[in-house]
Amino acid sequence: MAKEGLKRTSLYETHLKHGAKMVPFAGWEMPVQYCGILEEHKAVRTAAGLFDVSHMGEIWLEGERAAEAVQKLVTNDATGLQDNRVMYSPMCYPDGGVVDDILVYRAADRRYLLVVNAGNRDKDLAWIKEQVGDLVDVTDRSAETALLALQGPRAEDILQKLTTLPLAGMRYYCFAAGKVNGTDALVSRTGYTGEDGFEIFVAWEKAAELWEALLEAGAGAGLQPAGLGARDTLRFEACLPLYGQELSEQITPLEAGLESFVKLDKPDFIGREALAGQHRQGPPRRLVGFEMLDRGIPRTGYPLRDENGRQIGFVTSGTFAPTLQKNLGLGLVETGYARRGTIIVVEVRKKMLRARVIPTPFYKRPK
Repeated sequence: MAKEGLKRTSLYETHLKHGAKMVPFAGWEMPVQYCGILEEHKAVRTAAGLFDVSHMGEIWLEGERAAEAVQKLVTNDATGLQDNRVMYSPMCYPDGGVVDDILVYRAADRRYLLVVNAGNRDKDLAWIKEQVGDLVDVTDRSAETALLALQGPRAEDILQKLTTLPLAGMRYYCFAAGKVNGTDALVSRTGYTGEDGFEIFVAWEKAAELWEALLEAGAGAGLQPAGLGARDTLRFEACLPLYGQELSEQITPLEAGLESFVKLDKPDFIGREALAGQHRQGPPRRLVGFEMLDRGIPRTGYPLRDENGRQIGFVTSGTFAPTLQKNLGLGLVETGYARRGTIIVVEVRKKMLRARVIPTPFYKRPK
C-alpha cells in the first residue's frame, strides 16, 4: 500500500529496484534521487537523464469547437498552432491569477491535449469542464497515460535506437505518434530541464518496459535515471517557472515575466480584462533573478528587503546552482527593485545577507 494514501506511478517498483529514494510530492510517492542530485543534474547537462513524470495530467478536448475552447482557456494564442505542434501557456482566472501553466498539443483541428501539473489535475479538470464543458468533450486520460522524460544532449541518439521516427527532423515543441520500443507512443520534443530532449507518452502498463529499454539503450552514453531533486535544480537554472512558487492564484503571468505568452490582442479569453489593465498600469511586482553576495542559500518564502530593511518581496525559488557553482534565487519584488544590478537583502534565518539582481535565465544550453 502507498504511504498515507499517496498515489504511485506504474514505475514505482522499478524505481525501488534502481535504488531510488521515494518522497511525497503533489499527492504521489515519487523518486527524489537515485545516486544523488548533483550527479543526476550533471548527467542531464552533459549526457542524458531519464525522469518518470507520469504524475502529470493529460486532459483531452475533442469536438468541432475544440479550438474555440482552447482559445477561451489560455492566455497564449493558438490560432497559428498547426497539427503536431505544442504551445506553452498560462491558464488564468478572471482576476489574472494563474489556474495552472500547461502545454497545449494540437493533434488535429478537433483534438487537443492539455498536459497539466500533477498537483493541479483535479482542480484543472473541474475548471476546464466548468468553463468549456458546453463547447467540447473533456476527457481525463491521466490514469491510463504514463509519461517519461529523456533529457540531455545525447537524448536524441539514445531514443533513436528504439524508434523509426525521424527524430533529427523533429523541431522543438513538435510531436509525432509512432512506435517506441515496439509500443504505441506519442513523442514530443519538449522538456523541463533547459536541455534538448523528449517526453514520451505511452500506455500506463508499458512504462516499466520502456524505462528499462531506454536505460539499456543509453548505457554507453552516460544515461542515468534522475529524480525530482535534479528536475528542480535543472529547471531552476533555466528559470522555468514552477507552479505554486513562480506562478499561483496570487501571481499573474505578467508579474512572472511571461508577457510573451499573454496575447492581449487576441479575442477574449479568461483573465484578459484584468491582465490588460495590469499591462496598462505596469505590474506592481516583478520576478527577478539574483545572486548571493554574502554566503547563504535563499529558500522559498524567505523575505526580500531593501538596504534599509523594508520588505519588498519574497524568494520564490532558490538553491545552489550546480552548473554555475553559485547560490542563486528567483524572487518576486516591487517593480522598482527589479532593475539589473540592484542590491537587495535576503533574510536567511534572521541574518541579513546581500544579493544582486542579475539577468535571467541563469543557464542557456550551448547551441
